[in-house]
Amino acid sequence: MKRFWHFVDNIESYLCRTLLAIFVCLLFLQVIVRTLFDFSFSWLEELSIYMFVWFVFFGASYAAKMAAHNRVTFQFKFLPDGAIKYIEAFADLFWIAFNVTFIYLSIDFIFNKMNKFQSSQTMGFHLSWVYIVLPIAFSLMTFRILQVNYKKLILKEDVRDPDAIDLDAVKADLDVNRN
Repeated sequence: MKRFWHFVDNIESYLCRTLLAIFVCLLFLQVIVRTLFDFSFSWLEELSIYMFVWFVFFGASYAAKMAAHNRVTFQFKFLPDGAIKYIEAFADLFWIAFNVTFIYLSIDFIFNKMNKFQSSQTMGFHLSWVYIVLPIAFSLMTFRILQVNYKKLILKEDVRDPDAIDLDAVKADLDVNRN
């Protein structure tokens, strides 16, 4: 059971890895076929584009899980550390409101407003299969935003952007290396 929950907790990561590997291989195949045989598969490019779109949206959800979305944080330098996480959580409420609105609108579009005969040009399947990523990814993103805020505010965990650079630590390292 522990393995199942680990998989669920990392679903975006697994999806992104799989989608990236497949669409890069498909595009590589397309380049080889074009170069060597002067031929191309039109469906292959279309499928790669759809996979890339799915990759982007699941990647955004994964970034939300890692607390790695871009934020303007310069103004936080002047505030006490304890207040920053509450201000970020308040700002995340606007993000959640946007996501919930977008989920509602995308579901309404896919199931009510989309042309019933709209299909992909070369592959022929209904485009709702492509657009369904919108409510799925934004729902996952909303869940991840709530999860990160729960970890920060309730569990008191230090959840930071993994790519964030601590300039004071870099300066200290430079000073140590100079001496």
